[in-house]
Amino acid sequence: MLGKLLYGFLFVGLAPALLVWWAAATAATVTLPTTPFHWVGLPVIAVGIALIAAGMGALMVLGHGLPMNPYPPPVYVARGIYRLTPHPIYVGFVLCCFGTSIVLESASGLWLVSPMVALALTALVMGHERHDLIRRFGKGAIHRPLVSLPPDRPDAPMWWDRASVYLLVFLPWAAAFEAVYVLGVPPDGIVGYLPFERAWPVLEWTEAVYASVYLFVLAAPLVVGTQRALRTMAVTGLVATVVVTLIYLTVPVIVPPRPFEPQSLLGRALMVERAMSNTVGAFPAFHVIWSLIAADAWATRSRTWGVIAWTWAMLITVSCITTGMHALIDLVAAVSVFVVVRHYRRVWDLMRRGVEAIANSWHEWRWGGLRLINYGLYAAVAAAGGLWLSGSLGGPRVFWQVGFVYLAGLLGAALWAQQLEGSSKLSRPFGYYGSVLGAVAASIVVGLVGGDTVFIVALVAMAAPWIQAIGRLRCLVQGCCHGSEAPEAVGIRYWQPRSRVCGLAQLQGIPLHPTPLYSILGNLVIGVLLWRLWSLGAAVGLVAGVYFMLAGVARFIEESYRGEPQTPCIGGLRLYQWTALMSMGFGIALTLLPGASAPGLVLSFDVRLVVGAILYGILAGFAMGVDFPASARRFARLASP
Repeated sequence: MLGKLLYGFLFVGLAPALLVWWAAATAATVTLPTTPFHWVGLPVIAVGIALIAAGMGALMVLGHGLPMNPYPPPVYVARGIYRLTPHPIYVGFVLCCFGTSIVLESASGLWLVSPMVALALTALVMGHERHDLIRRFGKGAIHRPLVSLPPDRPDAPMWWDRASVYLLVFLPWAAAFEAVYVLGVPPDGIVGYLPFERAWPVLEWTEAVYASVYLFVLAAPLVVGTQRALRTMAVTGLVATVVVTLIYLTVPVIVPPRPFEPQSLLGRALMVERAMSNTVGAFPAFHVIWSLIAADAWATRSRTWGVIAWTWAMLITVSCITTGMHALIDLVAAVSVFVVVRHYRRVWDLMRRGVEAIANSWHEWRWGGLRLINYGLYAAVAAAGGLWLSGSLGGPRVFWQVGFVYLAGLLGAALWAQQLEGSSKLSRPFGYYGSVLGAVAASIVVGLVGGDTVFIVALVAMAAPWIQAIGRLRCLVQGCCHGSEAPEAVGIRYWQPRSRVCGLAQLQGIPLHPTPLYSILGNLVIGVLLWRLWSLGAAVGLVAGVYFMLAGVARFIEESYRGEPQTPCIGGLRLYQWTALMSMGFGIALTLLPGASAPGLVLSFDVRLVVGAILYGILAGFAMGVDFPASARRFARLASP
């Protein structure tokens, strides 16, 4: 009972209070605009509270338990609010966070705290709760709620399948687009027009075609005749929303509408539409992307419907130019994005086959008792590139400080993994969190001797995602960080007998989750976001904090799909899930620290730095790619002889 009371107090009282305090404490750091329509937050809060109350009530009445992770209800609940959505409490809490931030005009609450709460809860669901439910009740017991993506079946869609597309696809897209609109024009915006486009006339009558996109797209879920086609449309729309929103946030291309004097009713309607645009959210043109997605969906109905739909989509695409609302570059980018996201399965298969080939590319060279393994090249490139990037962003004055921190990170990686994974078969492992501890400890030492600890941590954080992304190629070849068993369409197979997958885990030829690929994709997104924050001159504590928080979220999810037998589990979570949680907490702490603003993307090309980076890369490549297979001494071998 005491445990339940303490847990309830933690999440009902203490956690919300800490979130409010975090938002207040970082108010001076996050200086972004908020929406002027403060009243919008009130219905958002009301819906959130209703979802929380309904979810808690259903778990207590129908589940015969409490809404607590450590003390889950003994009965699986698929009725009440859970018939509609599987996570009403979490969705409700996220809505309350965003709604409160809007009402209180808290920029930090809106752009930092609430998004991190949403990501953290998503990680909890994907990285723990889903697996826990399957373990306790079996995969067959997990129900599909009414509000969910349509199944991949040839049957006719039910009404809730169509409604789900509006709730799960169109609503998130609208929220993401509105968020970009609220952020406004970036200070370093680049106008996307080519010189010859600026003088093109505006054809007022084409506003009728341009505005018809809303009818065309919103009608698509009602036209589609099968659940499979509806699912394809929904997934394509969701992927496009994620990809394009990331582009909007990180690529500062703006397209001010071409000026004209309205002479007709449609011209005045076009001016009204322009008044709701502030030149952002144009590259790529979502008018074009959604038109192509809708046309693709309409075409599944019949050939005649397809001809009508694709003609309509082409007219809308042309109207983006004739109304003066977009530039040619917007259309080219939109078509390119559509081609990629529409074939998301094929793109995934290409990535999966690529990493599978790398995973089985082991090659080694021997000279007497010395062995060089090819994956050492990835370690060398990652280390050299990371040191060069951190040193370039920091400038010559921090050269020795950055070098010291990187050396400490390499040493920490070796010592950490040796304690956790070292064995007679694996005498020289390396661990990511050991490198983090080593680098942070060295950064503190730098601060004690007159340096700027937070700035140094931020410099390392700027390079960390790229180091991780390249370093995961080494993981693929070595077989470390591998996944657990996966469906055929998802997994990759390891055949190389030298790989840890075959030598230690005995999983040769079995499809496994490509967790290194998951990590690569996550780190690429994190790296791009950090690059944008740095270019905008964000506080260095915020940059470093965002890295550790996002890296923790990504690692928590990734770890739940990993299958290394030597990783211990504690309290229902894998060890590295606990370290991921600590990473998130450390990131929050960094956002609270005072610090200077990032100096922008000014890279220094110092010969001393280039030479130092090359030498460090050679050192890391030797440590992670050269061993002594015949020796039984500690730290002698990277893999079995």
